[in-house]
Amino acid sequence: MPPSLPRRSVIKGAGALALASALGPIGCASAPDGRPTPAGGRAFSDDPFGLGVASGDPLPDRVVLWTRLVPRPLEEGGGMGEAPVAVRWQIAHDERFTRIVAQGEAQALAEHAHSVHVDAAGLSPARGYFYRFIAAGVASPTGRTRTAPAAGADAGLLRLASVGCQNYEAGYYTAYRHLADEDLDLVIHTGDYIYERAARKARGDLVRYHPAHESRTLAQYRLRYALYKSDADLQAAHAAHPFAVIFDDHEVVNDWNGDMRSREFLERRAAGFRAWWEHMPVRAALMPQGGAIRIYRTLDYGRLARINLCDTRQHRTRQPCGGGTVERCGAESDPRAQMLGALQEAWLFGQLQGTPARWNVVAQQVLMAEMNRARPDQAPAFDMDKWDGYRAARQRLLDLFASGAVANPVVLTGDIHRHIAVDLRPDCAQTRTGAVAVELVNTSISSRGDGGAKGAAPRSWQANNPHVRYTRDRRGYIRHVIGRDGWQADFRVLDYVSRPGAPIRTDRSFVVEAGRSGLLSA
Repeated sequence: MPPSLPRRSVIKGAGALALASALGPIGCASAPDGRPTPAGGRAFSDDPFGLGVASGDPLPDRVVLWTRLVPRPLEEGGGMGEAPVAVRWQIAHDERFTRIVAQGEAQALAEHAHSVHVDAAGLSPARGYFYRFIAAGVASPTGRTRTAPAAGADAGLLRLASVGCQNYEAGYYTAYRHLADEDLDLVIHTGDYIYERAARKARGDLVRYHPAHESRTLAQYRLRYALYKSDADLQAAHAAHPFAVIFDDHEVVNDWNGDMRSREFLERRAAGFRAWWEHMPVRAALMPQGGAIRIYRTLDYGRLARINLCDTRQHRTRQPCGGGTVERCGAESDPRAQMLGALQEAWLFGQLQGTPARWNVVAQQVLMAEMNRARPDQAPAFDMDKWDGYRAARQRLLDLFASGAVANPVVLTGDIHRHIAVDLRPDCAQTRTGAVAVELVNTSISSRGDGGAKGAAPRSWQANNPHVRYTRDRRGYIRHVIGRDGWQADFRVLDYVSRPGAPIRTDRSFVVEAGRSGLLSA
């Protein structure tokens, strides 16, 4: 495991230059040809790093560093103009940057919303680092990051968190403040980083508001990301840990699918993809091309774990049976229906079978387990937006797990705004069959507000679905501690997000033993 870095002073005032002596010459930045940057040879009039810093997708020798220059983040264009800006970046062993191990310069371009995606290479495996940016004499906040272990290394322990669904209107991001204090190697974000909808001021339970418009254009999506990323607790979590991020539906529009092909929708999707890329700590190579983006990818942590990050939106066919939570109509079992798409499914199967990893993770967006959501006096009903609407695709994956070809599979999921722990069986109706994998579903950061009794699922959820071992309607995240012989999942919860400052606690913990599928109470 990478060495721990000190937790103090990680997030510094973006304009503070108390460490100027450690920066070297940081006079007015200039482009490579010597022309002045759009800062005009002068300091920014406002903090250019108001959206903080982030890192992501760590490899053994490199990690992505991200920031966006935006002095006025809630104005269209962000107050930056059209000219490029030279941005210096530094990685060091210490937070005073007296032992710099890598540095360079990147160009923040207007066509990328003046975002920067640095693939900082030449680092040592399984090591913690500090990083920052400098633009026009102004230093960014300081962030911490960690590289992955070397390929083939025995990684010891891996500490993860899985998070998602952070509706700005519905609650404060207190969970992220606690997440920043955890000792983690990586945070996996399972989607719904933003919500595209217009302000819902008629809702009395909302604590803060979106702009009046719904996001449809690139400018509107950029403003929505700027609003979300202006949150100090979210910035704290990004500055504390590297993230691996995938999107779900609200980064474009609710419940979208890959069969939606109208010109209006494709233009909207392209705008949503572009704004997502501009604001996430992902590699420049993931930049959307022609309205399409490939976000499925793999992160390896030595021989301990392989993390497969998947896309269950862009390549899926239309939701069957009219969509929504309905009785089965037969179309949900169509073998031609796709959740991952043929290419991504083949890629995932190859990644799962072709690895020496002790644990094989499928990180994806929507509930994989069968879930009959009907009340006792109703006919069975299933949500066609989840894997219940794509039963043949799910069966192919569960059959692969059942074959024994995949060592210790674990599915990490988001979307549903509640903690859920599931024993995945090839046939969920057969309660005597053993589990072939487990699914650990993280609740939301803020979506659905405080939760609890008001938003509780019917008790019939667990009565109808004996493979569901636990469910809880509170906000929070899952903390995962993974070793060679076992995986522990701690379901962390807050009792409220309608006001700041809620303490966090572990509501329930489960253990999965290597070589034995199924959940055990910790």
